[in-house]
Amino acid sequence: MLHLENLSKRFGSTVAVDNVSLVLEPGRFVGVIGRSGAGKSTLLRLINRLVEPDGGRIRFDGLDVTGLKGRGLRDWRRRCAMIFQQFNLAGRLDVLTNVLIGRLTYTSTLASALRLWTAEDKAVAMTALDMFGMAETAGQRVDELSGGQQQRVAISRALVQEPQLILADEPVASLDPRNTALVMDALAKVNREFGISVLCNLHSLELARRYCDRLIGMSEGRVAFDGPPSALTPAVARALYGFDADQELPSEEGN
Repeated sequence: MLHLENLSKRFGSTVAVDNVSLVLEPGRFVGVIGRSGAGKSTLLRLINRLVEPDGGRIRFDGLDVTGLKGRGLRDWRRRCAMIFQQFNLAGRLDVLTNVLIGRLTYTSTLASALRLWTAEDKAVAMTALDMFGMAETAGQRVDELSGGQQQRVAISRALVQEPQLILADEPVASLDPRNTALVMDALAKVNREFGISVLCNLHSLELARRYCDRLIGMSEGRVAFDGPPSALTPAVARALYGFDADQELPSEEGN
């Protein structure tokens, strides 16, 4: 279970995350929603320790994440995998190698530098790729793939880390509708079949309601809404997004 206690972060005079306290239960698919600049990305980066908090604590199953350094911090980032909007893949390397990078913490430094992956590691990587319909691309360079394909490679890489939590920072922001559905379905599959918790920043309220079982609404760095998708009424959406929210929030009919 992930506990955030009075978590805060400033960038100069800007308060990005303001005294946020949350408890995230295991096995949930949680969406973080809100306007650009609301603090969503900073919140995820704080949890992964890519950004250092100015105040508060992060705890996971009793582990004080805010105090981790060195090997302990590397192990946390294995347990808490990150998926980025721009994929963060090595474009000149092939798909399989990119996925195998997720196995680095299970491999010696020399072996990984020489790309001496074990047969077991390769099998784990190929199984992950096959889950998301990407096995046939294993030998291709990543920069030859579409954005949606690259994001599924990134999800495969995260999965082979054997994480307990996946943080997805606007994973479909640059994708067309078809690839958006493929990527969101892939994240839902990871959550459903492996019981891995997913905390996902989303701009689309329709996607948030369709895929998530809990929504956290951010506004000016604070938690302004926390509840099930059914509680995300037009009034709540307007408070988070302004007057354009009615255009983004789908009706209950057909859901």
